[in-house]
This record gives sequence, structure tokens and C-alpha cells, in this order.
Amino acid sequence: MSRKVKPSVSAAILLLPCLIFPSIAFPADPVAGRKLAGQCKTCHGLDGIAKIPIAPNLAGESQIYIRNQLKAFRSGKREHEMMTVVARDLTDQQIADVAAWYESIEVTAKLPE
Repeated sequence: MSRKVKPSVSAAILLLPCLIFPSIAFPADPVAGRKLAGQCKTCHGLDGIAKIPIAPNLAGESQIYIRNQLKAFRSGKREHEMMTVVARDLTDQQIADVAAWYESIEVTAKLPE
């Protein structure tokens, strides 16, 4: 016995993984992200270690966090005089790529003896 599934339900089922796992929708390229991070290096450093006291370190930060923040700056949901301008023209793919770059940086720490 087979049941017919409504097209709208089928579409929702197919799109669900893209909503749950946004990286599937935009496969990230950390190599391309490294190139884009060149415009971030003045404040955040190409290596993700902030160069100025008010900028956060991005090295090793999760892609999800960086993507969400850049999209918030782009949409105006989050405002910052520099980041709003920088993020305004970024595509979803560029955001995914730069997020992949910063996440790919391995952060290590050495505790004092």
C-alpha cells in the first residue's frame, strides 16, 4: 500500500537538511576564505588573532557563529560602524568561505608551569 505525499511536504523534507545544516547549502572553501580574510587582517589578523584591542579573535571560532554574526551585520540586525560596511556586500558564499577559513585555524595554548 503506497501513500502519495503532497509536493509541499516533499519539498519541505528535501530542504530540511539545508535548514538544519547550513554548510550543506553553501559548501565552504577555506582557501577562498583566506583570500577574503585579507580585508579582515587589519583588525582581526589573517591568522585570526586580533590586532587591535576592540576586535575579537576569530581563530578557531565556529563557522556557525561567524556566519551568523556576518549575516547580522549585513542585514543591519547587528550594527558596528566598520563591520556593517564590510559585511554589507558579502555574498552568502563569501561569508561561508571566510567562516571556514577562521574555523580552520588551529588554536593552541600553553599553560604556565
